[in-house]
Amino acid sequence: MSEPVSRRRFLQSAATVAGAAALPVAIQASEPEQGREFTREITSTSVSLRVNGVPHEVTIEPRVTLLDVLREQIGLTGTKKGCGRGQCGACTVLVNGRRINSCLSLAVMHVGDEITTIEGLAQRDGSLHPMQAAFVRQDAFQCGYCTPGQICSAVGLLEERRQGSPPLAALSDDAIRESMSGNLCRCGAYPHILAAIREVAQA
Repeated sequence: MSEPVSRRRFLQSAATVAGAAALPVAIQASEPEQGREFTREITSTSVSLRVNGVPHEVTIEPRVTLLDVLREQIGLTGTKKGCGRGQCGACTVLVNGRRINSCLSLAVMHVGDEITTIEGLAQRDGSLHPMQAAFVRQDAFQCGYCTPGQICSAVGLLEERRQGSPPLAALSDDAIRESMSGNLCRCGAYPHILAAIREVAQA
């Protein structure tokens, strides 16, 4: 006949079972987690960039975008930060005469390139670039936030058409709109932007 279980013996047995069940958990917690991602320290590097004809030596992390270097280190804030995803065109600059979204391009990729921002389009005597002057005459902006990117994109389009066929003057309005579709104007100044580009193209 089995001996009746006392309250004290029951509690001792329950504590023993609970301690044994918790032991693997404690051991597991003391061991390094499997699959944990350890971040590697990112070191900065010195990069030489030529912007608007002027050399700049900057110390940056390899993951820093061209947009951030232009604005935060070189101090050229004319290039605007919009969506950060290459969808609005506010950050458009010219690299070797070709328009790019600087928010999507790493600064370290452009060593040796000729980078031109909105500040670099004007002539040395202070006179405006023909595209800048046309934007003013045609009232092709309202709030102006997208304007630097719009102008750089339009200048890039002009250069592309100089080297390609047909020339910009021969393009239809719809073709120009399509070529500028990467630059958004939330104020809706598109007719005036088109007029400014058409003016320069015909000149």
